[in-house]
Amino acid sequence: MSEIPPRTEFEKAAAEPEGESLVAEFWAFLKQNKKWWLLPIVVVMLLLGVLIFLSTTAAAPFIYTLF
Repeated sequence: MSEIPPRTEFEKAAAEPEGESLVAEFWAFLKQNKKWWLLPIVVVMLLLGVLIFLSTTAAAPFIYTLF
């Protein structure tokens, strides 16, 4: 019978159930590392992504009137 080697920290972390969501993890990163200057960049990128997505839908004529 073969002996199972002890688990590494990586294997233990991978076996744990999933933790926080991506947004919660990003928020914790901002708080811990004091990288508040990243928040406006991410918000603007998300807004641009929403505008690009909406420009391919039926809402496009309404978006074009904004500009």
